Amino acid sequence: MRDGFICVAAGTPKIRVADCRYNAERIFTMMREADKQGVKILALPELCLTGYTCGDLFLQDTLLDGAEEGLRTILEATRNLEVLTAIGMPVRAGGKLFNCAVAVQRGEVVAVVPKTYLPNYGEFYEKRWFETVNAFDKPLNLGIEVPGSPDMSDNATLYTSLAQTVIECKGMPGLKVGIEICEDLWASDPPSRRLAEAGATVILNLSASSEVVGKAAYRRQLVVGQSGRLCCGYVYADAGEGESTTDLVFTGHNMIAENGALLAESRYATGLTIADIDIQRLTYERRQLTPFPPEYSFREREAGILCHAWAEFTPCLTKIRRYVSPTPFIPDNAADRAGRCEEILTIAALGLKKRLEHTSARVAVVGLSGGLDSTLALLITALAMGMLHRPASDIVAVTMPCFGTTDRTKNNAVLLAERMGASLRTIPIGDTVRSHFRDIGHSSEDQDVTYENAQARERTQVLMDVANELGGLVIGTGDLSELALGWCTYNGDHMSMYAVNASIPKTLVRHLVDYVARDNLQKDEDLTHVLEDILDTPVSPELLPAVQGQISQRTEDLVGPYELHDFFLYYVLRWGFRPKKVLRLAELAFDRVYSREVILKWLRTFYRRFFSQQFKRSCLPDGPKVGNAALSPRGDWRMPSDAVVRLWMEELEG
Repeated sequence: MRDGFICVAAGTPKIRVADCRYNAERIFTMMREADKQGVKILALPELCLTGYTCGDLFLQDTLLDGAEEGLRTILEATRNLEVLTAIGMPVRAGGKLFNCAVAVQRGEVVAVVPKTYLPNYGEFYEKRWFETVNAFDKPLNLGIEVPGSPDMSDNATLYTSLAQTVIECKGMPGLKVGIEICEDLWASDPPSRRLAEAGATVILNLSASSEVVGKAAYRRQLVVGQSGRLCCGYVYADAGEGESTTDLVFTGHNMIAENGALLAESRYATGLTIADIDIQRLTYERRQLTPFPPEYSFREREAGILCHAWAEFTPCLTKIRRYVSPTPFIPDNAADRAGRCEEILTIAALGLKKRLEHTSARVAVVGLSGGLDSTLALLITALAMGMLHRPASDIVAVTMPCFGTTDRTKNNAVLLAERMGASLRTIPIGDTVRSHFRDIGHSSEDQDVTYENAQARERTQVLMDVANELGGLVIGTGDLSELALGWCTYNGDHMSMYAVNASIPKTLVRHLVDYVARDNLQKDEDLTHVLEDILDTPVSPELLPAVQGQISQRTEDLVGPYELHDFFLYYVLRWGFRPKKVLRLAELAFDRVYSREVILKWLRTFYRRFFSQQFKRSCLPDGPKVGNAALSPRGDWRMPSDAVVRLWMEELEG
């Protein structure tokens, strides 16, 4: 459970209808297997102790006595198991019968939760046997009697519960469990909504949902959508083989979802479906979501809005079963990746289109270096001009060779501008920079930060002046990764009039350019060729002289691999994870690619630069937001420029 991960499972035991003794054995055997696999929370199907399809047998005391005996057997057999398990069974209370989930742990009943919404349509007639609980009134007290239960006198009431119950879990901050049953999820106002508002971060659903054509897809949408709507983990356990097939078939459609993402799914099988849910991720997201209400106060709990129960877990290291992508900004599926690229290019181009319209800009000025970032900026600008039904010649591409410019990058810049139909201007800045060195008394032989940044600032000045001359806007080329690391020259490439790449990380920049290279609408082979060569060119600011015509300054040799920094950026910026958790996830994602020592080295670099370079992000130009992780000081990231990194670095050192 370290780092906020909890292992959960949805289980479908193979049962026999009305054979409670057999079913109890199958249930505690499954609980033992779940415990062996590190599962801490287990959901089992609705009425699985008796079978959901018992019909009028539910009114027979023989079956109900058998269910209580079966529960006692389960409690005896699982006294040493820590796994918190929700078991479906009928419960007698107040002279009526309720369809309930009984939560057990370490041989004791933790909570008894009745079903709120009973179906009475089609093949489901639960109101024939079970009583309805009105979730909007003060919930009904339920008692359950289990003869000869552990540490209790014969015929004792084990636990009295309320219809809406949140189980707080000691040993893991933020982990609170709520339970609803089958049709509860289908209701217009499901109990899970109130449970989440009361603090539940994991919702268990004990279900017996029959199968018909098309129902599985709808069921999946409900589960995944509810996990996203409530920002929770949702564990759906479905009845399967063993239920009566008189008129219905049950397929054991088990699902585990987290905040709108399906983590695990199984169908047409019995057994366990296992995944890990990240509680820290959920609680962080809830803190950010202003529409999500604060948890109910203690006074509201006392007023009977809900009941609290408690479970306890021994802190341990949870095995992470989920796949951790080394490229979190980029979908793994090719079709999804293409769709993502198309959407990002469209969003960025729409933003620029609006700015060009609003300012009545006659041209868009792009500094073209022959590198990835300026290439993407040009591609987006061309899309925006197309949306405005303006010619590509309204784009002024300016290449400004200086001390570190190689023939390869210069030629690629020229070829790219030509293939895109942009107006090309070549303005060498070497003499101007040398003159500036003389003005400030700086030796051209001293290739320090002044030597480098003077070139970047001169390029920005040229672009601004060209834009003024032509009545246009300077389109920024800097990307999200460079902004996070502060890898930009203040008031140099740091500045523009509209920054189209500002929320696009470097790894995604590469995929966007690659997407256009393979799928450009013109099917222009020459354009594809130049884009592919740009993709093969090492990332470099080209501010130091070339060596034998080759790039001498490689960015990733200086600040570290961008694939690592983008990974760090995603989990620090999007999810607020602490350093040790980011490190653990990075080790999983980059196993056999980078050693722990290498990852730790560049993670330290990331935090150090992220904190020290905030002042550059505090005055960024406008730019379109394309994803959930962005650094605009106007809304996405508000951080003092003088914040100290000490706590984060100390955790890494520890």
